[in-house]
Amino acid sequence: MTPDMKIPINYAEASETLKKYLKLAGSPVAFRFATKKEDIPAEMQELDKTIRHCAMVGLARKEGRIFYSTAGKHECNGGAWALGLREITDSLKTGDFYFRLGKFESSAACKRTIDHVPHLQTLETYATLYAPLEKTPFDPQVVLIVASPWAMLKLAQSVLFRVGGRINAEFAGIQSVCSDACAQTYLNGQVNFSLGCDGSRKFSGIEDGEMVIGIPSELLPEITESLKVVAAAPGSKPGSK
Repeated sequence: MTPDMKIPINYAEASETLKKYLKLAGSPVAFRFATKKEDIPAEMQELDKTIRHCAMVGLARKEGRIFYSTAGKHECNGGAWALGLREITDSLKTGDFYFRLGKFESSAACKRTIDHVPHLQTLETYATLYAPLEKTPFDPQVVLIVASPWAMLKLAQSVLFRVGGRINAEFAGIQSVCSDACAQTYLNGQVNFSLGCDGSRKFSGIEDGEMVIGIPSELLPEITESLKVVAAAPGSKPGSK
């Protein structure tokens, strides 16, 4: 696999900085969309079980696993659709799926939400790639971090450190790790904070006191350098271990 970044990034160094200053319990996760088999590094193996995308992120984050996953290994239809691996199901498209789960007052309210869920074009993706950031054998397109609200505060301040402004987070309480953090971040090139959804909290180990963020990998150098300053600023409250 040829390098995908014009300016190389030291991912191991970036991961060390993020772990240290954000007091992370696991690793930041490198994530990439592969449009064809040739996009996958030869040394990477396909995941040997069928689970949800958010659980795959958990494997890289907590167990240090490096792997890729094709559509057949994705258990969640909603996640597979958002990531461009599979067509949207009729029940999701009409709103019936989340309506039956009790997430919305009506199927119409659900459909309005689904119609605005960021997603890649159908069948645009051949496979999804995962690795702990410090060991990634590929150039990620998105870096995922699961951490405390305090850590997310430091990340928000780091994003605004150089030029200031405001951050516009976008989420809907569903499809947090697949759509909010991966698809949307990849498509618009902006960081996105999300609260985590019921599925990701149930299946991927996101704790009650944690949130998730997707960071375009191109922004890693700027954010990690800013984080060192922000976290040590006189007015910065130290986070707990």
